[in-house]
Amino acid sequence: MRNLSMLLLTLTTLTAPLAVAAEAKIDIIAPADGAKLDARAQSKLDYEVTLGGGGDHAHLYVDGKETGLLRQKKGSYTLDPMTRGMHEICARMVNKNHTPIGVERCIKVTAE
Repeated sequence: MRNLSMLLLTLTTLTAPLAVAAEAKIDIIAPADGAKLDARAQSKLDYEVTLGGGGDHAHLYVDGKETGLLRQKKGSYTLDPMTRGMHEICARMVNKNHTPIGVERCIKVTAE
């Protein structure tokens, strides 16, 4: 019985941080995944961040290159015009030291 109690305590200790991280999330509200954007114009990205798991804010990436910081929990960010073709836009939650905590949301868009 003592071994079972120790096992449960260990499992609870190990899974508690995962449960907190699971509550953290990022939503990219617009543009929608698969959207077509005007390659010659700036585009607006609307987002919502639910902090958790040590997350402090999010970093925004276009095609793997960091383009901005998302410090507000809900807001908009202006994307620069993009070259024609398919692009990946990702928002990654980071802690106060700017280290990713494993929570991200990515979409693919096509600039025409």
